[in-house]
Amino acid sequence: LAQHADFVDLDGPLLLARDRVPGLVYQGSLVSPPDTALWG
Repeated sequence: LAQHADFVDLDGPLLLARDRVPGLVYQGSLVSPPDTALWG
């Protein structure tokens, strides 16, 4: 789905009070690839 999108909101979880566990890992301007447990 994302490959057909014009825009992808990668920083959306930063606006949450807390993200689901395991969540995405943000380090400065980098977003680490998600853990396989995130997607199943």
